[in-house]
Amino acid sequence: MEILLISLGVVGAYVLSSLRVLNQYERGVMFFLGKYTGTTGPGLTFVPTILARMKRVSMRVVAIDIPAQEVITRDNISVTVNAVLYFRVSDPGLAILEIQDYLYATGQLAQTTLLSVLGQVELDELLADRRKVNELLRQIIDERTDFWGVEISAVEIKDVQLPETMRRAIARQAEAERERRAKVINAQGELQASTTLAEAARIMATQPASLQLRYLQTVTEIATENNSTTIFPVPIDMLSAFFKRAADAPAPAAANTEPAASSEPAPPMLPPPDLAEALPQIRVDSARQPAE
Repeated sequence: MEILLISLGVVGAYVLSSLRVLNQYERGVMFFLGKYTGTTGPGLTFVPTILARMKRVSMRVVAIDIPAQEVITRDNISVTVNAVLYFRVSDPGLAILEIQDYLYATGQLAQTTLLSVLGQVELDELLADRRKVNELLRQIIDERTDFWGVEISAVEIKDVQLPETMRRAIARQAEAERERRAKVINAQGELQASTTLAEAARIMATQPASLQLRYLQTVTEIATENNSTTIFPVPIDMLSAFFKRAADAPAPAAANTEPAASSEPAPPMLPPPDLAEALPQIRVDSARQPAE
């Protein structure tokens, strides 16, 4: 009886030690005597101790940070790129049988693929069309990890560090582009304004009274600003008659200032008298001066 109880105790301990519990996000790869026998799902699993072993594999999405890589783009610009890789195990059996450490291998593959792919794109494409570059990286890495039972969910480039000189050049380019857009918008506004003014001028030409109403509206706007100057507009049509009369008036005859021709010879030109000789001589007698 004691032997039976001991046997039952040993069997119970063996069974309890052979029980494994897998979480919902885990799968177990079974090996019986070193041979792959299959994959078990979540829940309670019996793994015979000593005879079999089980390798746990997580089915959740794993995020791996790709370290910063020095990349030279196709247009010979050196940049530092940092990215993140998202993947999950689609086949636990392949992830254990085909690769020793699928986490390490996938991270190293992502680094080398990042260097090779970014070396084939230009800087403008890397900065402006980053989604296309991410999709290209995902496709290349997913094709190579498909034999490992690893499915690549996404590859995202987090940061692109540029040299200081290149940053200043891009800033100048952006500033020039903004100025170009501003000039184009200003020119388009002037074109639209000129078109509208031309249309308004044609309408006013058909209705002369509208021009007078516009004059009165301008005077009203000036008067509302507490201005001491009052402007009375005078139509140019009222002054056209005066301008026409002044243009039709005959020009005055030019006066003949030339001297008449004479047959007698002209008298000789005398030199001007001396100023001292021309003035009268005034002599003052000292004896006639009154005594002081």
